[in-house]
Amino acid sequence: MKSWHYTHGPGSSQAQTDEENLPELVESGAVKPTTLLWSHGMTTWEPASKVFPDLFLREGPPPPLPAGGSSPMATGRRSHEIDYEIIGESIQMVEVELDPHETVIAEAGAMNYLEEGISFETKMGDGSEPDQGLMGKLLSAGKRAITGESLFMTHFTNRGSGKKRIAFAAPYPGTVVPLNLAELGGEILCQKDAFLCAAMGTKVGIAFNQRLGTGLFGGEGFILQKLNGDGMAFIHAGGTVVRKELKGEKLMVDTGCLVGFTQGVRYDIQRAGNLKSMVFGGEGLFLATLQGHGTVWLQSMPFARLAQRITSLYANQKGEGSVIGGLGNLFGD
Repeated sequence: MKSWHYTHGPGSSQAQTDEENLPELVESGAVKPTTLLWSHGMTTWEPASKVFPDLFLREGPPPPLPAGGSSPMATGRRSHEIDYEIIGESIQMVEVELDPHETVIAEAGAMNYLEEGISFETKMGDGSEPDQGLMGKLLSAGKRAITGESLFMTHFTNRGSGKKRIAFAAPYPGTVVPLNLAELGGEILCQKDAFLCAAMGTKVGIAFNQRLGTGLFGGEGFILQKLNGDGMAFIHAGGTVVRKELKGEKLMVDTGCLVGFTQGVRYDIQRAGNLKSMVFGGEGLFLATLQGHGTVWLQSMPFARLAQRITSLYANQKGEGSVIGGLGNLFGD
């Protein structure tokens, strides 16, 4: 394994690393395009961007366009540019194709399979701010804990020489929704358990509902997940997903059926009809109202509703010889 010495210039300290660790050092910011590298056989120190230009495609001008193709990365792009394929119809997964040194981040436990050459590492934070200090990482992790998610995220990086594939699937049946954040204003608000995976550079944070009524009766509490970036992100929803484009009109939605929405859409909670409708209508006491200009995603089967229906049928029919009773016995008494 070839070793490299690196330094940030005269007067700076020197360090040594193996070649396989260089992509991670670039990702963390420890090795920059101007960092000087030297290894046995070289006559002088050289800038890292000259020795390993592929590691810094996102730092400078884009590479020359291939014949008949388009630039894989736009100048100034923050997120890695990944290719993908949605697999399945009603119970979907997403397969992501990574070029060498490209990275995708995901929730812990979301990975389904990966090809040889892809390495993974659990880290505190999404990696969107490589220069972030320890306190910043702890703050970000604390915000994720508020949403009920793990403090850590898994980073999957292609360390091989060719394209490699990795797939992610959610823990319950539903639909994977691909989101090109660059085309959606750079920001999406979604329910707190919707995030599945995203290109490296995507910031996964939280947003607080500003209205008291929204927080108390919105079905998702005060907290939503906020995704920022200019690359691909993937969220998951239960059942079938419907995309609505609002142009100033108001849309009334069951509070649990809202998956996400873009900037420009206002989210609030209103009472569902009169007292009689609220008590006997079977549609819940409150409805989410969405109004403005932007995109809204809705799901046909929220996981909480599915789980409630299964458990209620199991409790009512257990031991009666019904199909659901027999199925329920699989889970034990």
